[in-house]
Amino acid sequence: MKIALVHKRLDLKGGTERDLFQTAEGLRDLGHELHLFCSECGVEPPAGVALHRVPILPLGRTLRLWSFAWLAPQIIKKTAPCDVVVSFGRLLRQDVLRSGGGTHRGFLERLGEEGGWRRRVWQRLSVYHRSLLAVERRQFGANGCRTIIAVSAEVKRDIVAHYAVAPEKIHILYNGVDSHRFNPARSGEARPLVRNQWKIPMDAPLVLFVGSGFRRKGLDRLISAWKSPALARVFLLVVGTDSKLDRYRTWAESIAPERIIFAGRQENVENFYAAADLMALPALQEAFGNVVLEALASGLPVLVSRTVGAADLLRGPLALGVIEQPDDSKELETRLLSLLEKAKDPSWSASARRLGAEHSWKNHFTELEAILAANSRGARGSAR
Repeated sequence: MKIALVHKRLDLKGGTERDLFQTAEGLRDLGHELHLFCSECGVEPPAGVALHRVPILPLGRTLRLWSFAWLAPQIIKKTAPCDVVVSFGRLLRQDVLRSGGGTHRGFLERLGEEGGWRRRVWQRLSVYHRSLLAVERRQFGANGCRTIIAVSAEVKRDIVAHYAVAPEKIHILYNGVDSHRFNPARSGEARPLVRNQWKIPMDAPLVLFVGSGFRRKGLDRLISAWKSPALARVFLLVVGTDSKLDRYRTWAESIAPERIIFAGRQENVENFYAAADLMALPALQEAFGNVVLEALASGLPVLVSRTVGAADLLRGPLALGVIEQPDDSKELETRLLSLLEKAKDPSWSASARRLGAEHSWKNHFTELEAILAANSRGARGSAR
């Protein structure tokens, strides 16, 4: 197949951008002809993948949104007609829409509930948010796309709750993980390396948090839990960054000096999983959470809030890691301690590893290939 993948930015920073890049590589390796359509490029495209620039109006994010949403389908049609067009963002027309973060309408509702009436009024008056909702209505409308790919059951529920989309039109396709890169075998070398670098005792229980956008991903909840004397020996290692990083550092220093450590963004994040005993993501909202699969493939138990899409994957004993009331510091503390104790049992690591390995990128791309084939121009022609 000749496949178009479309998103405003080509990069390796940001979850959607990384997914776009990996999808281009994965489908290329299955023998397909790949074309990327982007307006901004932070990296070169994968080898053997064609890149087409989409010019956009540069004045303000609203004009950038509309110009990309309208122009990208026109440019695809004129410069490189493809068998199937897959959108990773906001387009007025596409064959397959990949929804990696749920609906913007649902996102605004959650923000409005947290921010009160002033935020709700501002959202209604914002030209940018109104424009995003207009594009979204078109995408989820009858003629916006043929099929929707949701990265989790939570995303599917969000779409069905906010738009008149038939559930059978939505395919749930979980993200994949590189089970070679994220592997318990790294622990022997990486554990002492990382712990020595960040002055964490080898025998100290270590909880890992990975992500940027600290508040949405639940770091506030974790830091608050570290007030408890029961966690007096437990270290928290934060990998990632945030616009309010300095405020978080000051707050953490006032609660647990030297035991809450901020490592910043790390390219070799697989070594940090290898050094930890548990990964925690008690997020306010997270459509999927690639870090959950990375942790599982690394042999780590995980603690996640029910609102994390990847929580649906946890089954059997590993379901103990799904917490229903993450705002309850006592419950969070109790579950952290329980999981840290379970992490000492090799059978838990083995269970986590098996579950992570089930969701390899190879399996992901094979399933994606079938979805795209069913929605390609050839399939539409044969249906007629």
